[in-house]
Amino acid sequence: MVEENSNMLLGTGEKPTSLRWLLLAIQHVCAMFGATILVPIVVNTTAGADILSIPVALVSSGIGTLIYLVCTRNRSPVYLGSSFAFIAPMVAGYAIGGTGSVFTALMIVGIVYVIISLIIRMTGPSWINKLLPPVVVGPMIMVIGLSLAPTAIASIGLDMEVIPWQSLVVAFISFLVTALVAVRGKGILQVIPFLVGIVVGYIVAAALGMVDFSATFAASVIEVPKFYMPFMNYDLNFAAVLTIVPIALVTMVEHVGDHKVLSEIIGRDLIEDPGLQRTLLGDGLATFIAALLGGPANTTYGENTSVVGMTRVASTYVIGLAAVIAIIFAFSGHLTALLTAIPGPVLGGISILLYGFISVNGLKILIHNQVDFNNNKNVVVAATMLVLGLGGAALSLAYGDLSISISGMSLAAIVGVLLNLLVPEEKHE
Repeated sequence: MVEENSNMLLGTGEKPTSLRWLLLAIQHVCAMFGATILVPIVVNTTAGADILSIPVALVSSGIGTLIYLVCTRNRSPVYLGSSFAFIAPMVAGYAIGGTGSVFTALMIVGIVYVIISLIIRMTGPSWINKLLPPVVVGPMIMVIGLSLAPTAIASIGLDMEVIPWQSLVVAFISFLVTALVAVRGKGILQVIPFLVGIVVGYIVAAALGMVDFSATFAASVIEVPKFYMPFMNYDLNFAAVLTIVPIALVTMVEHVGDHKVLSEIIGRDLIEDPGLQRTLLGDGLATFIAALLGGPANTTYGENTSVVGMTRVASTYVIGLAAVIAIIFAFSGHLTALLTAIPGPVLGGISILLYGFISVNGLKILIHNQVDFNNNKNVVVAATMLVLGLGGAALSLAYGDLSISISGMSLAAIVGVLLNLLVPEEKHE
């Protein structure tokens, strides 16, 4: 099926040739891989315990994406991966009620998504558009992209007083190759700039002695991920639930924002077709199944939206194959170890483009919808969201054993929605 946007090389219903199909899918896997495995790493390191498993996160990502594609009838080229928004809440929930309570709360997050999708199916999406207008969604997408920027900088080592020259060389080459291929690439290279950047960066890093292959050689050919047993390893802790579930508001903003950005890219309003009720249903069921298996909450991935935008390939066949490859990787000890061994500077170099593209997409939403910043109400909403989201603001509420912590993206989203609803429109003489 041809999209309204004639600039797309492949529309959502179009299938690429075999080799191109495989390469495009691998590129999507590479785009999501760093962030998807980073969530378990950060959560486990912060909590000082093994809460999440990298292979389970990959399986959850792949299964979740396939569920989403089924729910949206292959009309939306979205990839689902581990959500960064739940990192701090999961650590806090673990401290309150243990690992079982964390996954129980995440299953409830999925149920909340499903309930909202059913409400939208009955009432229509107009109230969502009123709750999340462009002046809220645009800055929220910018916050999501820019808040990830420190991750790219830290991966390269630019936050250190003394930066190893090898890290700078590898990051620069990864970035430069990706940028050049994206801008000047011809034929098949034009649609796989991130994959080319990662491969070239990986080779350079290995040549400079930055890659440790010991885990790859020691790994088994097939390793079964350590799944949780459904409904056997879970505990219901209301304090943990109230700590984790409210973050669903943030990820819903992210969900709507990513779909609006993708709508601009492919030239079709995904909020209308396949419909927000279907996209939220797919996202909610994906998160529920992920938590059921012992994985992190799923969310729409801006990194993969960036890939769609820069490659101009919106084929859901590519997204589906990427999901299958992610699942296969989770069961392959050698492949998982090989990808896990990708040096931080390689991912950091290409992430500069990925995360920057997310931020620019938020700006494009504001421009396309002609948000009037001569209107002081819009200035108040956007400015407050950017400062709270990027400034490290945090709000903690505690009552006995019950504690709720809202920070960064969460706080920015909630405050932005409230300001837009409560601040009166500017009066003109």
